Amino acid sequence: MKKTIKWKKYLLLAGKIAAGSSLAIYTAECLHLQFSASAGIVTLLTLITTRKGTLRLSLSRLITFAFTAVLTWGTFLQIHSQWIAYGLFIFLIVLLCEVMDWRSTLSVNAVIGTHFLTANDYSMEFFLNEFLLVVIGILFASVLNLFHSTRGQKEHFAKEIQEVENRMQDILGELARYLSDDPQARHVWADIVALENRLQELLPEACEYEGNTFSREAAYFSRYFEMRLSQCHILHNLHYEIRKIRSMPVQAKIVMQYILYMKAFVTELNEPTLQLRYLEDLFEKMKKEPLPVTREEFESRALLYHILMDLEEFLIEKKRFVTFGCSGAEAGKSGS
Repeated sequence: MKKTIKWKKYLLLAGKIAAGSSLAIYTAECLHLQFSASAGIVTLLTLITTRKGTLRLSLSRLITFAFTAVLTWGTFLQIHSQWIAYGLFIFLIVLLCEVMDWRSTLSVNAVIGTHFLTANDYSMEFFLNEFLLVVIGILFASVLNLFHSTRGQKEHFAKEIQEVENRMQDILGELARYLSDDPQARHVWADIVALENRLQELLPEACEYEGNTFSREAAYFSRYFEMRLSQCHILHNLHYEIRKIRSMPVQAKIVMQYILYMKAFVTELNEPTLQLRYLEDLFEKMKKEPLPVTREEFESRALLYHILMDLEEFLIEKKRFVTFGCSGAEAGKSGS
């Protein structure tokens, strides 16, 4: 299924680039423009971005074209040696693009520069010729990038969210079994890594969906997967702390019960205020426990305290997401 979706995506992109580049060249030829093939190159280089990225890149291309035109006049006309003039031109245009964070426009600007160098024409007609090549290229790229289907992606992400939450709940259950000294709970590390890898695959998909959707709620999924990925890093720390405990103190059962309680609330829209309040009570309860007697017991109790701090950080990540990154219009409406 995943391979089929990828192939559809590849075929659509290849088709859009081929059609757009061909139409751009044809239009440039109909207008009797010099270097008409470059219009197709502009389309190709602009089409490989998302819808939002295409619009931003198109605007950047138009702005940097003005700088390119001025620099060609200032270098090629003033310096008689072509290779020195072109080297200075490239130096200045690269410097400008880096300072202004317009590196993505560099290739087209370099091509435009070679046109001026080859034609040795600095008339208004030739400036207009080059400007039209850029306009035609970005016009076809912008139009064809509108043909990007996002249908079914929301349903896809909703299913993935449910799967992520199920796997995270299972991992918390395994960590709780560690605290009960259950010898069967030994595959949790691989489960955390597998979930982390899946989230790293989903995050670029969500970012691409955001870039191809003009809805204000489009960023919801990328923020969600970022939050879960951060929680995975916390689970790594949690697992590491648990494994360092040499012998489980009696207080480990209290922490185990809290983890089992907390895992049921690993749902999409749950705001973990109650879980954080419960955790605060648990911190107070741990403080009232009798002081450790042996060094080993002291170390184990200290690790338990660190585990509670990791759990607090885990919950704060979710609270931060619900407070600042969650949009109800785009959410999966899971409720609790």
